Amino acid sequence: MNVEDVLAGKAQPATEAPVATVSPDETVAQAVSALKDHNVGALVVSADGSAMEGIISERDVVRRLADESSAALDRPISEVMTSPVHTCAMSDDLAELAHQMTHNRIRHLVVEADGAMVGIISIGDVVKSRLDQLEAERQRLARENDQITEYIQTGR
Repeated sequence: MNVEDVLAGKAQPATEAPVATVSPDETVAQAVSALKDHNVGALVVSADGSAMEGIISERDVVRRLADESSAALDRPISEVMTSPVHTCAMSDDLAELAHQMTHNRIRHLVVEADGAMVGIISIGDVVKSRLDQLEAERQRLARENDQITEYIQTGR
């Protein structure tokens, strides 16, 4: 299974951009609101909506809050974001992405195609995809087991 398969399975309203972005000049408080509004765990930081300057995740916010308390909410996103942004391609294999995410201790990868951001893959997407694969395999094996049992019992 690859990134394209996962993105195809993610429901997204046609009116919404494929990747939620925030400006590096906005505050962390504004990023927190955007995370909630978009119901996502990370936002790409981009002044123009297409060039990636960084990524801000819930983890980035929590760590800064732990260091600075509520004063962190007034900081510009550019001071809190993670940079550089890790990316992947539509054809990348999910097993490799899982390894990359684990090795780099990240939870989000921006998907790029033809130099444009076309989506974000989260560790949750990777895990869900793997669970779906395992469930399909379990169902296939159960059908085979039923067929073998029927053959043994009836000879057909």
